[in-house]
Amino acid sequence: MDDIIHNGDPILDSVPTIKQKALKINLNENIYGTFSEIGAGQETVRQFFRVGGASGTIAKSISAYDKDFSDAMYGIEDDKRYVTQNRLKKMLVQETNLIEQRIVREDYPNKMFFCYANTVATIDFAKKFKGHGWVGVRFQIDPNDDYNEIVLHLRFKENIARQQQETLGILGTNLIYSAFYKYHTPKKIIQYLYDNLEEGQLEIDTINFSGPVFKNIDNRLMSLELVKNGLTEAVMFGPDGNNLLPAAVLYKKNILALRGRFRPVTKVNEDMYVQSLKLFLQEKKVEQNNTIVIFEITLADLENKGEIDERDFMDRARLLASLGETVLISNYKEYYRLVEYFAMYTTKKIGLCMGANNLIEVFDPKYYIKLSGGILEAFGKLFFKKLKIYLYPVISKDGEIITSENLKVHPRIKELYKFFKFNGRIEDVKDYNADSLKIHSNEVLEDLQNNNTGWEKMLPKSVASKIKKQKLFGYKGN
Repeated sequence: MDDIIHNGDPILDSVPTIKQKALKINLNENIYGTFSEIGAGQETVRQFFRVGGASGTIAKSISAYDKDFSDAMYGIEDDKRYVTQNRLKKMLVQETNLIEQRIVREDYPNKMFFCYANTVATIDFAKKFKGHGWVGVRFQIDPNDDYNEIVLHLRFKENIARQQQETLGILGTNLIYSAFYKYHTPKKIIQYLYDNLEEGQLEIDTINFSGPVFKNIDNRLMSLELVKNGLTEAVMFGPDGNNLLPAAVLYKKNILALRGRFRPVTKVNEDMYVQSLKLFLQEKKVEQNNTIVIFEITLADLENKGEIDERDFMDRARLLASLGETVLISNYKEYYRLVEYFAMYTTKKIGLCMGANNLIEVFDPKYYIKLSGGILEAFGKLFFKKLKIYLYPVISKDGEIITSENLKVHPRIKELYKFFKFNGRIEDVKDYNADSLKIHSNEVLEDLQNNNTGWEKMLPKSVASKIKKQKLFGYKGN
């Protein structure tokens, strides 16, 4: 199992069950902490009480269910919400501070303090919203070290509140156990969180690691692990490198998405971004302050020969971060699935910017064979919301500029294509940079890796400078 071994640990012969995990922690006289659970019972601490030996581990268990009481303890949030990351972090910090104040370190020099907390909303009575929550643990692995944190967001998939509560208790126990015994393998922690849980019980869509034992961890790689392992379909991170909760970022926002490999970001990508955003902001009720632009990369576009090159991924992530962009990594190969995802969080306008070659693929029936309703089902999901496609032209091998006017789709789909175009769901980007049409990212990548000259002219100045300075994408120049 490759567990970390602490002084005072009992020896377990088998892969630990939830009971065994809780008991191992309870029997360690040096692990000592607080449980603060709000919104789904006290299911995590219950695991530790049930197995016995908890008196030396549990300093306090609290559940501030009443909002006024909770506000008195942890303060009032600016947005008046309770199931938030900010609320969770206040709980973690305050409870560990209380341990430090009330327990004399000199009397317990070997104690490793921790706080486990959650703030959760389970399924509502109408069963319209299945529920979600924030879960975290703040812990030491040495009494003299600073605290570390693992914070995650989950979405329940079960339809019964009691089942959700029990699932949360298992997850919480896995989290505490992993914090103390798996901290040296953070990638595996993500998998261990699902120990003793069945597929489909919950989804983890955001996780962040911080503290001295995770100082070399990039949370963008951790978010990638969530998608790679099928624990969620999409993750998001901001320019600062930390993972973001998509629901919070996308909620009630107009969304403009640009899908690409961004390997690297070229002048084509830049022009597509600028011109499509200009058009998007001209739409009714679309203003800068309620609009977000998302650079989306599919998992398939990160793979090379079936494997994901983490260094290559980080090169793209750092480059987009330096440009101040918000990035979405998804497992949505089809555009309609991406739109469905956005539609879960907003009823506002959604825009997609794509090249004419991509639109040809969108209207190709072969991509929808597995759908019972075929392409009609896909297009019903793609266009039923306030979606609009901003079409950036491409230049053919013959030198012809392809737009929505001369784009050739599958003959059987031709009338369907005309329908959407006539109804204004497809709009050409007309104010484009003609010189950019000749730029192909694969050629740029090959030139910079081979240290050829001239590739810099095909990229925004800041991008070329960044690549040279940080030696991104295999650049080996001076």
